[in-house]
Amino acid sequence: MEKRILVTGGTGMVGTYLKEILPDAKYIGSKDCDLTDVKQVDELWGDFKPTNVVHLGAKVGGIVENLQYPADFYEINTIMNTNVLRVSRKHNVMRLTGILSTCMYPDVVETYPMTEDNIHDGPPSFANFSYGFTKRSLSVGIDAYNKQHGTNWNYLIPCNLYGEYDHFEDPEKCHFITALIRKIIDVENNGEENITLFGTGSPLRQFMHASDLARVIKIVIENDITESFNVATPEENSIKDMATITLDALDKNMGVVFDSDKPDGQYRKTVSCDKMMSLINDFEFTKLKDGVVKVYNEVEKVYGK
Repeated sequence: MEKRILVTGGTGMVGTYLKEILPDAKYIGSKDCDLTDVKQVDELWGDFKPTNVVHLGAKVGGIVENLQYPADFYEINTIMNTNVLRVSRKHNVMRLTGILSTCMYPDVVETYPMTEDNIHDGPPSFANFSYGFTKRSLSVGIDAYNKQHGTNWNYLIPCNLYGEYDHFEDPEKCHFITALIRKIIDVENNGEENITLFGTGSPLRQFMHASDLARVIKIVIENDITESFNVATPEENSIKDMATITLDALDKNMGVVFDSDKPDGQYRKTVSCDKMMSLINDFEFTKLKDGVVKVYNEVEKVYGK
C-alpha cells in the first residue's frame, strides 16, 4: 500500500531536514493549516487522506517565554494535539508518530539516564512546566488511543536539538547551540573578548543534530516501527563544556562568562538511547564538532558581517 505521509510543523527545523530525505510527503506549517481549528484540520485530513502522520507541530520557546506565558503554551499545544489525534482517528490514519521532548520527563529522578518507563515518575521542570506537561499529555493520548481504539501509533522523545534551519534570527526562539554561535559572531563583530551565557554553566545536556531525528523518523516510517522510544546521543556535556567544545571546533579564542542572575533551567534530563539502538542498531549520530561547524557556517553566512 502506498504511503501518504502528512507532516505537521513541516516548515520548522526538523521538518526541513525531513523534507530533504522524504520529499514526497506533504509538509504543512501554520500558514497552511491552523491546528487549533478542528474544522481546518478535518478538511485537510479529509482532502489529503494520509496513511501516516508525523506530528511535529507545536508552540515552542525559550526559558524566558515559557516562564512568562505558561497558559499560552498549555492551551495552544493541548488544543493542537487533541485535534490532530481526534481527526487522525476519524480519517483512519494507520501510523501516527508524535514528536515529543525530553523536557516532559521528571525534573529529578533517582537514577540517570532516564528510560521510557520514567516518564511519570515526577513533575517536569518548572522552567517549561506547561509545555513539558503538554508533551507528556500527548504521549498519554497516543497510548490511550492505542489501548481503546486499537491504533498502532507511537511517539519519539528527542533530546536537545540544533541545526542549520533553526530560528537564529530570534534569540528568544532559537536553540542553545544556535544562540551560542550567534553570541560568538556578535563578540567577533563587536571586537569584544567574552561571550556571556545564562546561568552557571553547570546543567547537563545531550545535544543532537536535528537531521539525525529526521533520519530516525524516516526509518520509523519505512520500517513500520510502532514502538515509542527516546532519540538521543549517548554523549552528555555541561553547558560550560559545550561552550568550550564549540569554541574549539570553530577555532575561536574568547572567554566565557556566566550570568548567574539568569535561570539555569533543568539541571539534568539525560535519557537512555538503549531502546532506540535495539531497534535501529546500526544508527550513527552526527559528531558534535562536525554539526557545530555546519551550523556556524550557515549562521555566519546570513548573520555575520
